[in-house]
Parts: sequence; structure tokens; C-alpha cells
Amino acid sequence: MTGSTNTVRNGVVGKRTLITGAASGIGRAVAIRFAAEGARVALLDRNRGNLEAVAGEIKASEGESLAIPTDVSVEADVAAAVDQVVAAWGGLDAVIGVAGIELVETNVHELDLSVWQRTIDTNLTGMFLTCKHGIRALLASGGGSVVLTGSPTGLFGFAVGQTAYSASKAAVSTFFESLRVDLRRSGVDVTIIHPGFIKTPMTAGRKGKLPFLLELDDATRRIVRAIERRPRTYAFPWQLAGLVRLLKFMPNALYDRIGANNSFRE
Repeated sequence: MTGSTNTVRNGVVGKRTLITGAASGIGRAVAIRFAAEGARVALLDRNRGNLEAVAGEIKASEGESLAIPTDVSVEADVAAAVDQVVAAWGGLDAVIGVAGIELVETNVHELDLSVWQRTIDTNLTGMFLTCKHGIRALLASGGGSVVLTGSPTGLFGFAVGQTAYSASKAAVSTFFESLRVDLRRSGVDVTIIHPGFIKTPMTAGRKGKLPFLLELDDATRRIVRAIERRPRTYAFPWQLAGLVRLLKFMPNALYDRIGANNSFRE
């Protein structure tokens, strides 16, 4: 076992961790990795079947988890899930918000209101509710960490057909900034992670180019290390993160040309 893995294990072991979006993709991978490193993991997702499969996989590896079917856009669901975790384990040490959806690619004038609303409800309101009730439990436990997953598209709007997703992720980024300031000296650290393209079900159907595409195992390793270090922000891979930062200083005409031909999503 490498030194870096020992560092992660020492920080994660025994940690009571709640993860949303835990039934697939990044959330599933992070949950399994945390459980393997000795954390107790509460799995939240609205896909009951996949959620129970993840819990079964963790149990088979002698890990400890709670599978709690939850719609993160429904406050009663989130509040009940947090209460269930606290009742079972006596508190919380970390809250990791991964749940997010991307429903369609279409121009805004063709976008159905129900699609827009569901995207905002899940990606933004779901993150708010996760933080609202999760932070309450963290403070009662004496502190901990909150980790939000954003996206490079939350820093800038890119490409045709991403208005709802991009708007939701931009709002999450701004929400994070306010949250971080609000929680200064509270004992709760706040981190936002902006992952680039990762091989998950969300990217599997994409037809366009996916630059700097990462394997899920590689991305999970980076995310877990970032969670353990608790930086304010972490964007990866560096090539994509650097390109996004560069776009900030480009003339609008050039920015529009690049944005029309590229897509930067989780």
C-alpha cells in the first residue's frame, strides 16, 4: 500500500459520510472507495434498485453503509434521510453532494419548462437541501466538511443545448462561494470540485468530442484525495481547468466561437 493511500485511509477511517447521487457514476465510485477505506457511508439516491446494489457491494467487501432512497429535490426526503443517519451513527462528519442530472440537449426556445424545472430542482435545489440539513447535523457533531460537485460549465456557459445544466451548475458555484463565507470559523470546511469529462453514464451517450476524458477510477482517486485535503476549490484535469481559466480573458467574439464548438460538462 502506498503512502498516499495510507494518508487517505487514516483520514477516512470511521468517518460518518453522507453521499448523494450514490447509485451510479461518480457518487457510486466515491462511496465504494470511502467504504473500502474504512468510512461509514450513507447512500442517498432516488434509484432504489441501483442503491441497494451499491450497498450490497459494500457489504460484500465488509464495509458499512446505509441505503436510503431519497429524492434530493424534496425537502422531507432529505431531512428524513439525514435524521436516519444521525439516529444510526450518532452524527455526521462529511456531506458530499454529487446528485445531478442532464436531461436533454436543446436550444432554450425549444426547451420545455418541466425539463428546465427538473434540472434546477435536482442540481441546485437538491444541493441546497443537502447542505441545509447536512450542515445542521455537522454542526451538532462538532464540525466536519461539505463537498459540492460543480462543473467547468458552471464557470462559463458553453455550447448549444446546455442552458438548463449550465445555469444550474453556475448557481451551485455561486452558492458555494456564499456558503464558504457563511461557515467561516464554524468548524465546517466547504470544498467545491469541478470535474472534467469522466467515463460515467452521464457521458456515455455523448456524440461530441470529450477532451481530456478520464477513467472513472482515476477521477475517483483524485476526488477522494481532494476531499481529504479540503481545499476551497479543486478543478481537474489541469489541462481543461487551465483552458476554462484562459477563456475568461478572451475577447467575446473568440469566446463565442469556442463555446459554440465545445461542451464542458461533468
